[in-house]
Amino acid sequence: MSKYRFAGAEAEEAWLTGTAGEISLRNRQSLSKLRTRGPKAGLRWSLALAMVLASFSCRSAGSDFDGSRAFALLEKQCSFGPRYPGSPGHRACLDFLTSELRRYTSAVTHQSFDHRFGLDSMQVAKATNLVARLWPERRRRVLLCAHWDTRPWADEDPDPRNRRKPILGANDGASGVAVLLELARVLQESPPKVGIDIVLFDAEDQGRPGDEDTYAVGSRHFARSLSREERPEAAILLDMVGDRDLNLYMEGYSHRFARSLVEMVWSTAHRLGFAEFIPRVEYYVTDDHVPLLSVGIPAIDVIDFDYPYWHTLEDTPDKCSPASLEKVGRVLLQVIRQW
Repeated sequence: MSKYRFAGAEAEEAWLTGTAGEISLRNRQSLSKLRTRGPKAGLRWSLALAMVLASFSCRSAGSDFDGSRAFALLEKQCSFGPRYPGSPGHRACLDFLTSELRRYTSAVTHQSFDHRFGLDSMQVAKATNLVARLWPERRRRVLLCAHWDTRPWADEDPDPRNRRKPILGANDGASGVAVLLELARVLQESPPKVGIDIVLFDAEDQGRPGDEDTYAVGSRHFARSLSREERPEAAILLDMVGDRDLNLYMEGYSHRFARSLVEMVWSTAHRLGFAEFIPRVEYYVTDDHVPLLSVGIPAIDVIDFDYPYWHTLEDTPDKCSPASLEKVGRVLLQVIRQW
């Protein structure tokens, strides 16, 4: 994934909808000027919060999501080592994730494709999206997703000698998947009113710096394959949600193109007392939600992009915490139960 600041909203929308070619972007600059975007933002926030408060029952919101279970699932993924396509860890983790998802539904499929990636030279490996459909007979559906692959090179590592080594990806890769696997367990025990699609995207993080078309390859493949009838009502992407020092700002594309869903999630977090969900836009992230938005699915990215160990060898389980995973899981669980 990568982070950008746009020269203007018109260029941003043209890029997202595919009506323009390459757009000049200024890489990795914070969007702090967007923090007070629009005079009606406060009113929208208040209305969304009022709707959430009205919908709550006396039941404790998401109290059955277990952060310790989720953290164990994060550690299990990391036990396989780096998990980029073609690596031994990738093959082992694919088997593990498939087995875990089949505990909750028999409707688990692999969506495989050839993936080309590399820095100086290109290699080809089989990449695989995992698609699990809970209650596949239900027409109304919500998509929950994360990427499960890891970056083959630690190009942001402070030590230049490490920048060609693969990362472990505890937060950037394993954290979102861990939350979704634990959510699958909880939802299977206490079914919601809608069908749930859990999709674990492959080939998200082998992109070459500055080349946007080489990122989010798995989600692009998935989005292209969806028929109009298969499209969910909404999609929520989790990425880097396990940081011990969790700060979840609203992501720019999500806020611009699926604002009501963003406000639903952040107001739910506010109701639960989770100050880690910060209600302002801080950055735009090219991530797996963008291909979903491009085919008309309201999709948002829940991501902490202030993670200091991003794309370094220090992205290890000790930088993550069960408490962070649990807060994200509880928010999503309550959001789903509002559908």
